[in-house]
Amino acid sequence: MIRPMLLAVNISQDITTPLVSGAIQGCVYGLLGLGLVLLYKGNRIFNFAQGEFGTVAAFVVLMFGTGLGVPKLPYPIAIVLGLLAGTLMALVTERLVIRPLFRQPKVTMVVATAGVALFAIQAELFFNGTNGRTARPIVSGRAVSSGGLSITWQQVVIVGVLATLAVGSALFFSRTQTGVAILAVSQEPTATSLVGISVHRISALTWGMAGFLGSVAGILLAPTTLFGPGFMTTSALIPAFTAAVFGGITSLPGAFLGGVLIGIAEQFGNQIEAFPGANRVVVFALLLAILLARPAGLLGKEA
Repeated sequence: MIRPMLLAVNISQDITTPLVSGAIQGCVYGLLGLGLVLLYKGNRIFNFAQGEFGTVAAFVVLMFGTGLGVPKLPYPIAIVLGLLAGTLMALVTERLVIRPLFRQPKVTMVVATAGVALFAIQAELFFNGTNGRTARPIVSGRAVSSGGLSITWQQVVIVGVLATLAVGSALFFSRTQTGVAILAVSQEPTATSLVGISVHRISALTWGMAGFLGSVAGILLAPTTLFGPGFMTTSALIPAFTAAVFGGITSLPGAFLGGVLIGIAEQFGNQIEAFPGANRVVVFALLLAILLARPAGLLGKEA
């Protein structure tokens, strides 16, 4: 009787726990990946500042939620202000950095987004220092606690929000005129201008949506970790990039699927105790494999 019991415990700890926790963590990667795919669809660039939209949003929520240097406000209002701050940062980036570079090579805009990320991180360090912060969860308590498996209500919220936004984004691009216009601008900006579609307005809308998605990801992830300046860029941006490419950089559902798979792969990589950093090695090995087998990603299409 002892061996079956030990086997059941090992299955729970070695398989079920990393599978569930990895899928939940992957939802954050998928949410950040949705913003990356959105901007790739709209501007055909990779946005290295995507993580900082989330970091800024998380810090604004912390400041107004706890009264850190500003008047303390009810937590729901602090969340709204955080979403507005991250979205506004994205809009300012589009207007002051991206739009003047429209006629430049795409690589120039990519490097510019990296500059925005570095500037934001330095600003965060100036105002906050290197101290880690603990954010209040949106919903406290545990939803499931059985054996080695523990799921908090905050994690349940993460899964629910990502699923809602993933479905909403897919419907937006397939069922609305604005979504179709964004795709048209990304493929034929000159032709779309001739038929009356404003390239500048579409670009601003796309960046605003990406900023909102990044802000949601940052606000949801902050309560699950000790966060500080640049935490979304250092902890989530590379897995989110990998998720977007893994699932298909032109596919919104692919970003969702890729995020979940990357999160699970990371957690199983963490089980390899004899090899520190195995989680990232596993992630990049999977990325290399999918690029060799299917360069467009699992659900992506050739542009």
